[in-house]
Amino acid sequence: MSNDYAEILQQLPDQWARIRREIGKRIVGQQELIDQVLAAMFCGGHCLLVGVPGLAKTLLISTIGEIAGLKFKRIQFTPDMVPSDITGNEILEENHTSGKREFRFVPGPVFAQIVLADEINRTPPKTQAALLEAMQERHVTVAGQIMPLEAPFFVLATQNPIEQEGTYPLPEAQLDRFLFCLKVDYPGFDEELQIFRMPPPETAPRPEPVISAAEILAIQQAVAAVPIPDTVSEYAVRLTRATRPESPDAPDIVKKYLRWGAGPRACRNLGLAARIVAVTNGRLNVDKKDVDYAAYPVLRHRLIANYNAEADRVSTDHIITELIKLVK
Repeated sequence: MSNDYAEILQQLPDQWARIRREIGKRIVGQQELIDQVLAAMFCGGHCLLVGVPGLAKTLLISTIGEIAGLKFKRIQFTPDMVPSDITGNEILEENHTSGKREFRFVPGPVFAQIVLADEINRTPPKTQAALLEAMQERHVTVAGQIMPLEAPFFVLATQNPIEQEGTYPLPEAQLDRFLFCLKVDYPGFDEELQIFRMPPPETAPRPEPVISAAEILAIQQAVAAVPIPDTVSEYAVRLTRATRPESPDAPDIVKKYLRWGAGPRACRNLGLAARIVAVTNGRLNVDKKDVDYAAYPVLRHRLIANYNAEADRVSTDHIITELIKLVK
């Protein structure tokens, strides 16, 4: 690792603390969620948040956009949406100089740096797929032309787990584009009491910008350069491969409860996430406990459970816990 990267990463814990302090002006509690969303941003990955409405998911992401000076757009997904509602439209208008009619592209809300895809499972798969190219390639194709998206580019999608009517399950291919799947829980009693006593939003203190887009991009490059020892790399690969029920080395719990396991992209993401876990704990090398912590947000949405798991009420988090115990 170069000295420049090492210096950037040594400063990251202080920057992280400043960001958390500014977010705390608006968000009460949810510290682990905040840390995981920031970790995904500094890894250059996208997040899927699963939680009931009213838990400040939208407020958290818009606040991060303000703190970093990033362009923020929110897309409220509905069953009648079409792909052009996300990517943009070409409109025919008259050129006042030449008098001729010309097509002009009007960018959609995906042309931002932080995009909140609210209730993404409420729109049909065709419209969901409009985000796939943007999330993976960081560009969109409109009328045969490739249009790059401004870096850093970060998609955060929310999914409501309690309403099933009028929803469309996310395809496995799209789920795999998300670096993390995060569970958003209710706040504790003291935190909810503090929320109850908070002043109206218009009178609350506004967060101050404490990091720039250029700094975020530099941190992403530095995190990717953090070394991982061979033994830890081999453990991460074995852990990922153990999730595949068709593998002869798969544990019995995987063969019994999983229909499909994690692929190579998950393995790479596991290494990237373990790097940011190590860095935020003040270390420039990765060990097994970093991989174990990262395994839950990285793998939980990539493990496809079967009917046995539903019948026995076995969650993917429980399966990950058992695999961490079994894989050496």
